[in-house]
Amino acid sequence: MTDPWDRRNQPQGPPPQRPQGPPQYPQSPPQYPQGPPQGPPPGYAAPPPPPPGPPPQQASAPQHEEPSPPKKRKRFLRDPLSIVLTIVIVVAVVAGTLIGIELYARNEGQTKVAAAVECLVEDKADVSFGFTPPFLMQHMSGHYTNIHIETAGNQIRDLSGMTADVTVKDVRLEDTADSGGSIGSLVANIDWTAAGMTQSIQNAIPIVGSLISGVTTNPSDGTVELEAALGNIVTKPAVKNGALTLEVTELTGLGFTLPRETIQPALDSLTSQLTEELPMNIKADSVEVTDNGVQTQFSTQNATIPKSEDDSCFSNL
Repeated sequence: MTDPWDRRNQPQGPPPQRPQGPPQYPQSPPQYPQGPPQGPPPGYAAPPPPPPGPPPQQASAPQHEEPSPPKKRKRFLRDPLSIVLTIVIVVAVVAGTLIGIELYARNEGQTKVAAAVECLVEDKADVSFGFTPPFLMQHMSGHYTNIHIETAGNQIRDLSGMTADVTVKDVRLEDTADSGGSIGSLVANIDWTAAGMTQSIQNAIPIVGSLISGVTTNPSDGTVELEAALGNIVTKPAVKNGALTLEVTELTGLGFTLPRETIQPALDSLTSQLTEELPMNIKADSVEVTDNGVQTQFSTQNATIPKSEDDSCFSNL
């Protein structure tokens, strides 16, 4: 049986002829539609979207990577400038804290000492402490090297026109059975103005005070003259038994009938108010007549500070 599809059974003919010459191309390029594609052809189905996955940063970050802050901290600690700045900040904070404590303690100390002085002199007082060593160290040790006190100048007790300028050194607060501590030295310069003397005499001395109209100081001979309507009383300030006195030396004026024996006790009673019951054995050392009044120096050495039970003015120290 012959296979009709067998090429050997097909009739043989001449081979096909190839066209001679170069290939012929169309004279114009093919025309394509203008503009963007108008959409998928009919019947086109879009592929489904990919399934959702973790964010790229979470998927790509390795789980074993170390955080960066320790590296930054390590670099910060290795930077010399950063180390210096850190030390400066710490020192500044510590210094600011100490200064605040110093100022607070100094203010508290000034307030307590001023209260004791105001109780003694019955006038306002300003107190300051020395700066070496710092007050905080003095307060912790209870040893105060230098204290300066100045009163307002209104009065000292009942004597008008008096100002006290006091320097106290080597104060030790040690509460014992018979004292509240000790003072190495105390020096007080007290100024008594002529106007203050006039007012004090007028207010304190009966009969004589009503006759006095003014006070004149004479530094050349060291006298104080009490001026009256009918005559004058000439006195000489002096220190007697650790106290200030105004000794009557002369009476002038025909109309003055009071004897010296009456005037002197009245003046002694006046000046005794300055030194009466002074604590810590404070005594007058010297007196000087100035153009404006009388200046007296008081002092004491190695004195004992009274306990609060003995003198209420020292109860807050």
